[in-house]
Amino acid sequence: SSTRVPRTTRRPQGPLRGTKITHMASEAERKKVALRRLGDATFSKVDKVSAELFSLTYGAVVTQLLKDYEDVAAANVQLEKMGYNMGVRMVDELLAKASLAQCASFSETAEVVAKVGFKMFLGVNVEVAAATSSEFRLLLSENPLAEFVELPEECSKLEYSGLLCGVLRGALEMVQMRVECSLLRDTLWGDEVTEIRVLLKERLVEEFVDDDE
Repeated sequence: SSTRVPRTTRRPQGPLRGTKITHMASEAERKKVALRRLGDATFSKVDKVSAELFSLTYGAVVTQLLKDYEDVAAANVQLEKMGYNMGVRMVDELLAKASLAQCASFSETAEVVAKVGFKMFLGVNVEVAAATSSEFRLLLSENPLAEFVELPEECSKLEYSGLLCGVLRGALEMVQMRVECSLLRDTLWGDEVTEIRVLLKERLVEEFVDDDE
């Protein structure tokens, strides 16, 4: 008589099991490259001003705010509000010139902001870090706002680049995302990079009012 041996099915080993993960990673990289190219193309379409003029003009605005409010904390609030009002208007120009598709996730939104938005308006490359479904961080190794700037000791708490936080808040609110933005690091504070944290608080629902009512 013969002994029957149970048949076993071998599961795919490491290389095959990791194929999907590798594919997803390469797809994400392709999207980043495509967005970077789109950012470069969009930047070529907009009018340019010299970095020095831009920096000096912004510096004059910040200086005037400090004179008007005589308080660093109050100036920080006003810079963020100013940025918010700018962001509300700037998003239309971004959407029109970049011909962007709707983002599928918050992390994809982060890449669009970094690779297209910052490139179009500031001409700089920005990296995304720690992106999740509800948060991301933007790392600026170059910051045109802070060129030629040194903060005096009495202004060491000044969020000189807080304008960018406001711009992000205003722009994202216009595409139905209420966010909270904060400046975590700044080269003017002695840090290596400028870092902005963007936290998703709520996805807004657009309401339509019937004219007949």
